[in-house]
Amino acid sequence: MTKQFSYKLLLVALSLSVSGCAVFQPKDKKGTAQTSEKSDSKDKNGIKPYDKVITKEAKSDEGLFTVHKVDDNYFYEIPDSLINREMLTVTRIAKTATGIGFGGGKQNTEVHRWEKKNNNILLRLVSHEIYAADSLPVHEAVVNSNFDPIIQSFAIKAISKDSINSSYVIDVTDLYTKDIQTLGLPDRTRKEYKVTRLDDSRSYIDTIRSYPENVEIRHVKTYNAGEPPSNASTGSISLEFSNSMILLPKVPMERRYFDQRVGWFARGQTDYGLDAQESKTVRYLDRWRLEVKDEDIEKFKRGELVEPKKQIVYYVDRATPKQWIPFIKQGINDWQVAFEAAGFKNAIVAKDPPTKEEDPDWSPEDVRYSVVRYLASPIPNANGPHVSDPRSGEILESDINWYHNVMTLLRNWFFVQTAAINEDARGVQFKDEVMGRLIRFVSSHEVGHTLGLPHNMGSSVAYDVEDLRDPEFTKKYGTAPSIMDYARFNYVAQPGDGDVALMPEIGVYDKYSISWGYRPILDKKGKEEKETLDQWILKHAGDPMYRFGSQQRSVIDPSSQTEDLGSDAVLASQYGIANLKRIVPNLIEWTAEDGKNYDDLSTMYGQVLGQYNRYMGHVAANIGGVYEMYKTYDQEGAVYTHVATEKQKNAMKFLETELFQTPEWLIDQEIFNKVEFDGNMERVRNFQERTLSNLLDFGRMARLIENSEVNGRNAYSLINMMTDVRSGIWSELNRGGAIDAYRRNLQRAYLSRMEYLMTEEQPSRSGGWGSAGSRIDVAQSDIRPVVRGELVTLQRNIRNAANRSNDQLTRYHLLDALERIDLILNPIAKG
Repeated sequence: MTKQFSYKLLLVALSLSVSGCAVFQPKDKKGTAQTSEKSDSKDKNGIKPYDKVITKEAKSDEGLFTVHKVDDNYFYEIPDSLINREMLTVTRIAKTATGIGFGGGKQNTEVHRWEKKNNNILLRLVSHEIYAADSLPVHEAVVNSNFDPIIQSFAIKAISKDSINSSYVIDVTDLYTKDIQTLGLPDRTRKEYKVTRLDDSRSYIDTIRSYPENVEIRHVKTYNAGEPPSNASTGSISLEFSNSMILLPKVPMERRYFDQRVGWFARGQTDYGLDAQESKTVRYLDRWRLEVKDEDIEKFKRGELVEPKKQIVYYVDRATPKQWIPFIKQGINDWQVAFEAAGFKNAIVAKDPPTKEEDPDWSPEDVRYSVVRYLASPIPNANGPHVSDPRSGEILESDINWYHNVMTLLRNWFFVQTAAINEDARGVQFKDEVMGRLIRFVSSHEVGHTLGLPHNMGSSVAYDVEDLRDPEFTKKYGTAPSIMDYARFNYVAQPGDGDVALMPEIGVYDKYSISWGYRPILDKKGKEEKETLDQWILKHAGDPMYRFGSQQRSVIDPSSQTEDLGSDAVLASQYGIANLKRIVPNLIEWTAEDGKNYDDLSTMYGQVLGQYNRYMGHVAANIGGVYEMYKTYDQEGAVYTHVATEKQKNAMKFLETELFQTPEWLIDQEIFNKVEFDGNMERVRNFQERTLSNLLDFGRMARLIENSEVNGRNAYSLINMMTDVRSGIWSELNRGGAIDAYRRNLQRAYLSRMEYLMTEEQPSRSGGWGSAGSRIDVAQSDIRPVVRGELVTLQRNIRNAANRSNDQLTRYHLLDALERIDLILNPIAKG
């Protein structure tokens, strides 16, 4: 049978099956089952004749393996040529219960290998975490320390032989119906929902489909759970899992090694074969295999753009609403300019998938196709995961998950950040061309992830704040040098600034990073590339347009934050608040629609509060902040430097003015009387308290102490910060007069936080920079003496003010504050 005829036969077989659950059709009489050698019906070492296992009733599907369904059992027919070949198995949640992740969420990625041992086929788990070249003596030690565990053993049920090779038939039903943790629910989720066991009676295989380079398995698992997140009356959770078993290339792609100065998704491997006196972890990029055609090498050397041997192709899901398809495609094609910087033309392209009539067997699950998948989900998000070869970092396939309600997220961002200057954003239902432009922006961002680029949160500070108000500058450079930053929309621009750009596009940094990661270095490979790659980095060293800043969980470096714009957080936030003050009085009008309730008004007011709170966070991060600028030994200057004293002082003044003094402009009774019966005072207290707790954080205080030791009197010290906070929050003590309810709430929040600082320890956190924050032994530090001193000073000031106050509620509040302080300072005596 020719390969062409066999493939056509596969297409016909699959085309008959797409509409039903029974995806397998009876094998043609000329198929593999009928070409196997005849043998008698007597078992030989437990191995039966082929036709006694794969009967005429079998429904078979040819591909990487031939998959057979006989009654309720599933069999793999694995050719000898695939024994000992490595395969990447990706486990995802295909369908989920409410509260457990989302459809498409990756749960596990592992390398598996099928191995023949006597009359059994073993499925082994392969690790590439440690390595030594097989030409080195240490290779034997590495192998002995990295024995591949066996996931499951399968008895060979039958053997099929033809003129080329043999194939081994195994029953894999239990692999997907029993509780094999590596292919189902991970341990972390089991612990969260107190899963006890798998319920076999409510678990089953849905489909197994075989494609030329992968096998796709869908199976439903039901677990008994003590604390299910939804449908608790069942005492269980049911999920549909997708396992993709993908054949890895025989010859891995050449690696390109990671450098933290250029942001990139990378993986690590401990190499014991290096010429070093210790084991070291080497890291290498996740990237697509883009290669110059042999006939174009001379053109490439001359600097001409060439087409790669194989394009990066993204298909847009058939389920995508037609009006959004052109915008999603454009977001993909926008990356052409970045690949041109790497020397390639037409390197990436968006396509429509074939229709069912053109190719009934085309499937987004086929690993040969990368797809933007449109999901009918209320999740307001999109994400761009990819699957890569752990041996080399080669990206094999990517599916961008596009959830329907990402449009809600875009609407809310665009409204709250641009409505003050942009009529197109004044409403809750945008025109298609406006929403389409926003969709294109998100499409580009997510595609960037699938190309290997992480978030670059250090990008947006490259621009002066005033440049973001300049139409000429923003039209040329967008609002940030990288679309991979979370620099959403231009909240800095003011009415009257003209036709400024409102969002980032593929920018200077994006072109640079794609060029650095993808431009072929023809005369070198692997570690030989380092000198050239270093030269490319040093060419732009010190230029903020080419800087990479990592994403932080706890912000230590204020120049690498999410959702911020410009080099001066105080000035940018002042402009942002000025625009919010323009939006709030118009919220009712801009969300109005006859016959509609006030849900949209409530939502958009919440968006205003959220945006306002972001500004507080952007500014607060400068206090006790430390810049992180990645460098190597051949670059001058420090990697870590404290934020300048003047900048920290300005940040504190901003917080006192814009937050600790009650933001009256946010308190709009016309809005409140339409969306709530109470809660406004509590809301204001909440976001004041949030920033106050962020300021009075053990890690931040530790950095302020260290700054004083490093820079002496020139530093903005812990005492400076604590004095400024106390003076700002308790300013009425010097002025006299009544203290209103908002300020009383804030002052009580201050006392609660001071009690926390006196009694608690720094929470235990795992992770590195930006995750754990600065570590400090609170009890052995200067923190509690300083807090105690501040409380004693405050106690004295309150006593004086209480005796002078003529407002009864203010006096009660101050007397209560005295009692609270006394309890903090003398807990044992009071106890």
